[in-house]
Amino acid sequence: MAHHEQSTATFPEHIRKKRNGEQLSAGEIRDFIQGVKDKTIQESQIGAMLMAIWLQGMVAEETLALTKEMMMSGEVMSWPAEWEGLMVDKHSTGGVGDKISLVLAPALAACGCKVPMISGRGLAHTGGTLDKLESIPGFNVYQSVQQLHRILEEVGCCIVGQTDNLVPADKVMYALRDVTSTVDSLPLITGSIISKKGAESLSALVLDVKFGNAALYKDLGSAKSLAQSMVTVGNSLGIRTGAVLSRMNCPIGRCVGNTLEVMESLECLKGRGPNDILELVTSLGGLLLWMIGRAGSLEEGKKVISTTLQNGAALEKFQNMMIGQGVASQIAASLCSTNADYYSILRQAHYQTELETQGHGTVLDIDGMVIAQVLHRLGAGRSKAGDPVNHSVGAELLVSLGHKVEKGQPWLRVHYETPALSAEQRLSLQGALTLGPVDLLHTQPLVAEIILP
Repeated sequence: MAHHEQSTATFPEHIRKKRNGEQLSAGEIRDFIQGVKDKTIQESQIGAMLMAIWLQGMVAEETLALTKEMMMSGEVMSWPAEWEGLMVDKHSTGGVGDKISLVLAPALAACGCKVPMISGRGLAHTGGTLDKLESIPGFNVYQSVQQLHRILEEVGCCIVGQTDNLVPADKVMYALRDVTSTVDSLPLITGSIISKKGAESLSALVLDVKFGNAALYKDLGSAKSLAQSMVTVGNSLGIRTGAVLSRMNCPIGRCVGNTLEVMESLECLKGRGPNDILELVTSLGGLLLWMIGRAGSLEEGKKVISTTLQNGAALEKFQNMMIGQGVASQIAASLCSTNADYYSILRQAHYQTELETQGHGTVLDIDGMVIAQVLHRLGAGRSKAGDPVNHSVGAELLVSLGHKVEKGQPWLRVHYETPALSAEQRLSLQGALTLGPVDLLHTQPLVAEIILP
């Protein structure tokens, strides 16, 4: 009891210290995270500390201590000795049409890696990997630690939700950051992401840090600071950590929305995916293979990943992962068949509407953020944790960057139910398409930069 009294009494001192821009010691940071976990400090005090961190920032040592304490606040996974050096994962800071995990996890498993992907749900305009997978009938994202081990043993990859005993301090802090306007803080984002990945006891981790109008960070500079912060902390925790900085303006691939993105992921796994998805999957996967010594170079790693998508090895892993996570084997087999009738299994929205181009010219830009925001209001996303999502809602792009179009040509197919697509939303969506003369087309590589460990 004495210890509790003392730590609560000194906590305002810690807040004042950070508020005044001083550096917190590892012990003070430990007190803070313990207090968050044990609920011995008030929510108002946690909020005040979060704001002090947001305002004053943290130096690398503080961020490392914060991440380590968060990671140690709950269960840390342990793996069989023979998996040493094979445990890998990927984290994306979130985008529009970002279905990379669904293709990458099985591709890595096909290369002999073990991928214990602990993923999240969609919030705000970004879709969540778990919501996408749940549009597959029977897919269960909640697996016990024993089941996780079994699926990794038998298949090599699984995509699951965060268990209650994994980084419990993050759950509390995440919810409070949301309501105290402290989400966009480098040390807090770094702590939240790397503590969860650290608790997976990984050999290597690759980060997809996105920038652009449909990403959390609008410019390369701020995305790079975040990437650098996470790479530094990850490597300090003993995880080989690298990052890919990727542009996030147009949606990734041609589909946005849960069911549609599952269909597109399956097409990628059948070797028929769009180039931008392939570029991201092979860059992220290739970097991981190189970091764990399974490929001699990034280029070689990219080729190895690409091969698993062409020869059906990754598809087979996805099929077995579905079965391992509760999908009936005949459903899994149908979805993975060459000419699958997806809508015989996945839910199709009651209504489809095609929008037509209002002029002619070359497609110069498609604003992913605008599309995501409209779909969100149509029920594809959620405004607060726990809200349901309508998996069938989404949009398919019928044109891509650099395409030459005539006036009146269909360019977007919107899938919706209730609420219906309003005239105002149609207008917003039309505003997402920019047409113009071909000499104004600036195509830039999707991957802007790679940060190595």
